[in-house]
Amino acid sequence: MRNRLKVLRAERSWTQADLARALDVSRQTVSALESGRWDPGLPLAFTIARVFECRIEDVFFPDSPAA
Repeated sequence: MRNRLKVLRAERSWTQADLARALDVSRQTVSALESGRWDPGLPLAFTIARVFECRIEDVFFPDSPAA
């Protein structure tokens, strides 16, 4: 799964630490999410969408189109 976290964060001039505070997670978690090393659970995905005031599917999307 890919995501737009880094782009959305940069648009707001937030550091990874700023986003981590907004999400109540560690900066390392934000780094892992941005790099695609870790996918969030549904509760965190909803929180991320809420923080960025968008839909989950505006942040996260599959690596390849569904067949």
